[in-house]
Amino acid sequence: MSPDVLLLSRLQFAANISFHILFPTITIALGWYLLYFRLRHVQTRAATWEQTCYFWTKVFALSFALGVVSGIVMSFQFGTNWPGFMQRAGDIAGPLLGYEVLTAFFLEASFLGIMLFGRERVPPAMHLAATFFVAAGTTLSAFWILSLNSWMQTPAGYEVVDGRLLPVDWFAIVFNPSFPYRFAHVLLASFLTASFLILGLSAWQVLKRVDTIGTHHALRAALAVVAVAAPLQVFVGDMHGLNTLEHQPAKIAAIEGIWERQRGAPLTLFGLPDEATGSTRYALEIPRLASLILTHDLDGELAGIADFPGAHPPVAPVFFAFRVMVGVGGLMLLVAALGAWQAWRQRGNARLALPQSFLWLLAGMSFSGWLATLAGWYVTEIGRQPFIVYGQLRIAEVVTTLPARYVGSTLAAYVVVYGLLLITYVGVLKYMAEHPAQRPTGAATGAEFGKAGV
Repeated sequence: MSPDVLLLSRLQFAANISFHILFPTITIALGWYLLYFRLRHVQTRAATWEQTCYFWTKVFALSFALGVVSGIVMSFQFGTNWPGFMQRAGDIAGPLLGYEVLTAFFLEASFLGIMLFGRERVPPAMHLAATFFVAAGTTLSAFWILSLNSWMQTPAGYEVVDGRLLPVDWFAIVFNPSFPYRFAHVLLASFLTASFLILGLSAWQVLKRVDTIGTHHALRAALAVVAVAAPLQVFVGDMHGLNTLEHQPAKIAAIEGIWERQRGAPLTLFGLPDEATGSTRYALEIPRLASLILTHDLDGELAGIADFPGAHPPVAPVFFAFRVMVGVGGLMLLVAALGAWQAWRQRGNARLALPQSFLWLLAGMSFSGWLATLAGWYVTEIGRQPFIVYGQLRIAEVVTTLPARYVGSTLAAYVVVYGLLLITYVGVLKYMAEHPAQRPTGAATGAEFGKAGV
């Protein structure tokens, strides 16, 4: 194994998972939005709610398709890029991935067709139930995937026999120490991502003067969700950070740019981490605030990078990614507050008369959830380095023995294909927003969905 193979394998897996995570981050929450839109239509029998549900069902179908395809590709990389991982930890990782397929994916696949094409072919109660099961399936899928990822971050319930990690307590494995916090954090991230996509595309429709009453239904629903989810995410994120401090102190040291163990550590707002000198150049700091936030004590002691020789992540990527995540999250919180205030002031109006500047802001933030999610994911994954199973299994021990040229060529192919798919996806969403097809009077067919851009 050469260093090039290790680096290229990491880059390839990063490219695949970065592309894949974009779409489940939308569909997990969007499925519950569809259930809400469908319930409102059942309650009111208003055609406007049907139009709202129809439009966002198309967005869901497109996102779901890309998520499934990229997820299948990513799963194969456990065997191609990291064969040692499945050899050493497959007794735990394999069943968890299998549970995700047997419960979540089959549930989604079984009812997705009914949700997309069965409105006029099955009773309304059955169609509503299908929408619920699709939404539940997306969340259940996140449950199992995040359980595995969290176990890799904070392993529990296992024993080591002849170098293999074997299960001892499945309850401890599934509900490992970081899982509850990571699961809640990702679910809220999904609701924020889907909500800002709804806000952005809806605002774009208003700006292009193709909006309907259904557009404003979606705007109000998304503004209500972000008004709750954004501040709640701050609270859950703080709890997740405290859990990380307990179980992965090296990651916290990299996040905060703390090089030496110290009491009363300052909060570094920004700077340039320099591992060569073990310092953060041009640091803008608030004295003792990091200790206060993380230990709830102004003189609390925090470990530094120097406490983890050869077992700490690269500082700069984690340091910067965390600040991108927090910065985008702070902007979301501000926009959520402004939007909720606007919606409350106009709570009796069928159409929201939002200021032009605010509409442009919403449109510009259509994919802000992607940026925050990717930044947070990089903090999580890069912050676990150099381990693939924290404290037990290093990535250098499990990487492929394939020649570097093979890994490099497939990496280039993935980047080109995924880049084209991403550009196409955004372009199709823009077209769909500017040409909102009306809900057919009869049952939706595959051809009708195709004409609509799905």
